[in-house]
Amino acid sequence: MTISKYEIFNTIVELGSLTKAAEKLHLTQSGVSYAISTLESELGFSLLKRNRSGVSLTSNGERILIFIQKILQQEELLQQEVISIKSLNTGTVRLGTLSSVSMQWLPGILSQFHEAYPLIEVKTYLGCYDEMSDWISNSTIDFGFVSLPTSKPFEVMPLKKDKLVVLLPPDHPLQHQKFISFNQLRGEHFIMPQWGSDDNIKRLLHENKVKLQVKYELMEERTIFAMVQMGLGISILPELILINIPGDIHIVELEKTDYRILGLASLSMKNISPAGKKFIACTRSWLREHNFLDFE
Repeated sequence: MTISKYEIFNTIVELGSLTKAAEKLHLTQSGVSYAISTLESELGFSLLKRNRSGVSLTSNGERILIFIQKILQQEELLQQEVISIKSLNTGTVRLGTLSSVSMQWLPGILSQFHEAYPLIEVKTYLGCYDEMSDWISNSTIDFGFVSLPTSKPFEVMPLKKDKLVVLLPPDHPLQHQKFISFNQLRGEHFIMPQWGSDDNIKRLLHENKVKLQVKYELMEERTIFAMVQMGLGISILPELILINIPGDIHIVELEKTDYRILGLASLSMKNISPAGKKFIACTRSWLREHNFLDFE
């Protein structure tokens, strides 16, 4: 069994088609079919079911896919380590990112990184905290931006204390206050954000024994802005999310300041590839230059 057969198998699964896999790998379709047939013969069981719409995994194929993916990832790490030893800056970084990070940080980080390392490819995966946790656990990504602490025993690197603030409608009676107490929030109609920010807010409310009337639970920040703007309720969000917030929404700090801690998480920081370590170093450098880095 060779790495090339594993790569062909993984690419077919990824694209759902022998033809597309052959095109991506610059092989003939007959060559791809032969490689899979040979691999199935070596293993002693079928991996793929072929039909008019494409291909799908057999039950045995599903069982070994994750092991083949791990072998390919280790092969990638090996190649990057060899390249690093030879002082060539190339490789692939698989990064999980949150919407707020993608809007505020990622363009600047990627611009700086690609200028320094033009041969390193960065693949980004946008998701919520739960998806990030799953992607890290099954090695879909090398590391990802998360809110700390994590629910799983990952190795983490804290980066930023992101302040939680209150969003008020244009004509709200508390709009002119510099700070809002938790007592003043009681009885307010509340718009609860999802995609992970709700974990921080639920913790905040629980710790301060505050019960709010949750009227809406929404995943999209711009929808939350629109609902607050129309007077349908108040909300609490991290400051980093507030890019492009309408100017007539009032942002007021909590009397008792609280934060979500943004950081990076991985199965093992030690085993991150040389390309990944360069990306993390670039991320920390960019955050430091732009006064975002709170943890040295």
